Amino acid sequence: MIKKGKFITFEGIDGAGKSSHIEEVISFLESKKIGVKRTREPGGTRLGEKLRDLLLHDEMDPETETLLMFAARCQHIAEVIRPALNDGMFVVSDRFTDATYAYQYGGKNVAYSKIEILEQWVHPDLKADLTLLFDLPVEISIERLSKNKILDKFEKESEPFFNRLRNVYLDIARQNPNRYKIINANQAIESVSRDVIEAVKNIL
Repeated sequence: MIKKGKFITFEGIDGAGKSSHIEEVISFLESKKIGVKRTREPGGTRLGEKLRDLLLHDEMDPETETLLMFAARCQHIAEVIRPALNDGMFVVSDRFTDATYAYQYGGKNVAYSKIEILEQWVHPDLKADLTLLFDLPVEISIERLSKNKILDKFEKESEPFFNRLRNVYLDIARQNPNRYKIINANQAIESVSRDVIEAVKNIL
């Protein structure tokens, strides 16, 4: 019988630098002869990528946004995440459901209970084995984003919006200490890398 794989998610406010460390984690796992599937949300499937384009660039009602996020996630789980885990692979995803709580509940005031209902519907028995939360002060995040030429609608949001996201992420981390590892993203990149790899080693 194939041993079930592990699910690692990367979370954090925009500009926290999480994406630059995903490849590093994948290389580390591959060096241990572990099969890895890299993916992202919203996206990860042909349908999900179409929805991603709408979600990142089209203005819409926050509840519509939440429903589309979960529509993309439902397809993502069915087509990518569950099959890979069942094949014994590690799945490394740039964002998952915690991001919906942060962005749509924290950022846009969608009722927490409504997101909980969608989570229970779409993936009642699927949780990350490890969530890496890249955390840093909001003003530094905004400064980093200001260097980008093209920003999506979330990256263009205000400082209070990002503060709300950060607070929700930190609340979720406090409530899930066994799953979450908070990474201080406001330190030298070598130190961030070391902390990330140490956290991954702990679930091998």
